[in-house]
Amino acid sequence: MSTSRLSLFFFYAILIFLVNNPTINAQRDPYVLHECSTTGNVTSNSTFRANLNTLISTLSSNTQIDYGFYNFTAGEGTNKVYATGLCRADLSPTDCRSCVNISAHELLQLCPTQKGGVMWYMNCTARYSNNSIFGVMETKPTRALVSGDVSNLTEFNAVLKPLFYDLRVRASAGGIFRKIAVGTAYYKSDNYTMYGLMQCSPDLSEIDCSNCLVDAQSYIQDCCSGNRGLRILAPSCNLRIETDQFYDSTLVQSPPSLSPPSPSPPPSKGKGSNSSKTIIAIVVVVVILVVIIICFCISLRVRKQRKKAKTVDEISSTESLHFDFPTIRVATDNFSDANKLGQGGFGVVYKGRLSNGQEIAVKRLSQGSGQGDLEFKNEILLVAKLQHRNLVKLRGFCLEGCERLLIYEFVPNGSLDQVIFDPTKRAYLDWQRRYKIIEGIARGLLYLHEDSRLRIIHRDLKTSNVLLDDEMNPKIADFGMARLVILDQTHSNTNRIVGTYGYMAPEYAYHGHFSVKSDVFSFGVLVLEMICGQKNGYFRNEENGEDLLTYAWTNWRSMTASNIIDPTLGVGSTTEIIRCIHIGLLCVQENAADRPTMASVVLMLNSNSISLSVPSRPAFFIHSNVEPDSQSDQSILLASTNDASITVLHPR
Repeated sequence: MSTSRLSLFFFYAILIFLVNNPTINAQRDPYVLHECSTTGNVTSNSTFRANLNTLISTLSSNTQIDYGFYNFTAGEGTNKVYATGLCRADLSPTDCRSCVNISAHELLQLCPTQKGGVMWYMNCTARYSNNSIFGVMETKPTRALVSGDVSNLTEFNAVLKPLFYDLRVRASAGGIFRKIAVGTAYYKSDNYTMYGLMQCSPDLSEIDCSNCLVDAQSYIQDCCSGNRGLRILAPSCNLRIETDQFYDSTLVQSPPSLSPPSPSPPPSKGKGSNSSKTIIAIVVVVVILVVIIICFCISLRVRKQRKKAKTVDEISSTESLHFDFPTIRVATDNFSDANKLGQGGFGVVYKGRLSNGQEIAVKRLSQGSGQGDLEFKNEILLVAKLQHRNLVKLRGFCLEGCERLLIYEFVPNGSLDQVIFDPTKRAYLDWQRRYKIIEGIARGLLYLHEDSRLRIIHRDLKTSNVLLDDEMNPKIADFGMARLVILDQTHSNTNRIVGTYGYMAPEYAYHGHFSVKSDVFSFGVLVLEMICGQKNGYFRNEENGEDLLTYAWTNWRSMTASNIIDPTLGVGSTTEIIRCIHIGLLCVQENAADRPTMASVVLMLNSNSISLSVPSRPAFFIHSNVEPDSQSDQSILLASTNDASITVLHPR
């Protein structure tokens, strides 16, 4: 048994000795949802099942701690069973034990042959598994319960955003006994107060709790955006908002004190001996309790430092890229607002100047950032090995304490979206410059897919992740979500969808299948945006309500492709522009097999003698007055919002 778990075991034992043992309350908590594991089955007479029955049957006698979280095990080796119970913090100890006990027994009946399961009641969660689940973050399966609609979704989301951020930060910062936060926000349009709650299993680390709640919050966009009442349920965390206060006022008070009970009043005369023994016993318990807590904290700190040291060693093994934090702090003038270049969901980007005069761009990840150590390490290990004129160059990184910094070459003209979508600035990008940028991006992707030592799929190519140097040469940036695949591998799958709606290929957005053709799709969207001068996510044809891809395809088929050309382009090669529209439409075809490779795209851009095939209708096609091709008439519409990105902030 590890030091931390041994310490926690003794700590629980002492608390069990100090608190009363109330009987199980018979009040039944309302059933909500359950999920049985699909990883394997057991028979009713197996050793695993016998251990599970023993564990569940003894819950009522084992659940003695009054902090609302319980951790149990039974058996040994491959037949060992792990179980946890988590209650909302305002439940009384009696109600909490009753809820965990009843839900666990019911879960046992609903999942009679499975090796794992989770049961969500209204006020508690019970789980069991054949794998250790203590201290392990699990966000799948995720379920949602919703009620009611809001009248003003824009205002509703604007009100929820700061509330969710505040709850996530406070819940993640909770201690080893409780990680929960509640709060309120006023929704003006419908004139009511929203009550919110976020909670994690307290055995999670602060960053795991934050990541779990980020995933739960992201799930809202997929299932229930616009509902005024909702619950997102995951094995390791949950969130809830309602129009009525659903929690008790004790949740807004301070957590329970960890101090031992105060000594009893002085005894009456003649009982001094018994009083002295009581005081001595209490002092001994207090001393033991303090020692165990100190040992437990030291153990956690050592484990955290070892994990961080391992990350640094893995990163440093590629190249000597490490910068110390004081050097970067001096270079950015202590991260002053004057050097601030931009801000996004994961932190802030600053301009800096090293002591040798070299200019740098520093991406400082916020402590509440959803980008964890995995994405941080991923970006360093990938970008450090890439050398191409159309890829941003990583200068180094800093990982000290809670600070995580990425240091890049400074690119003076910012990101492409800041120019191409600005009504004034985009006039500077004539067709020759735009064509040069399109070619450069294509060459950069070709290098990632085929010419580098590694085969890399970017997975989040978009205009905000393309930087422009002083000569307006494009540089692809932001590799936090990139995936490395085997050189002979053509595709892969993922359970976590990352990227930006509007640039995602349909097979990736719907099923998690990604390949080099996923990047080709994103490139096609970017090409059409470059020609049109408008964002795909915000483009809507007033006549038919078409998005950019549909509008471009219908006009190309009607031989009116000039309708989508940005009027600010002025004089240019119309033939070349229409050919680029044609190439862009080939890249955004619904069937990934029909899309060209980046090698073919580069050839098409560099040679007008290569004939182009006829593109089929684009993905997410919206029917209009123009009849589509002979493919299936099933219409697919995906709400595409570029601002819904879950990738790193706009790079500079």
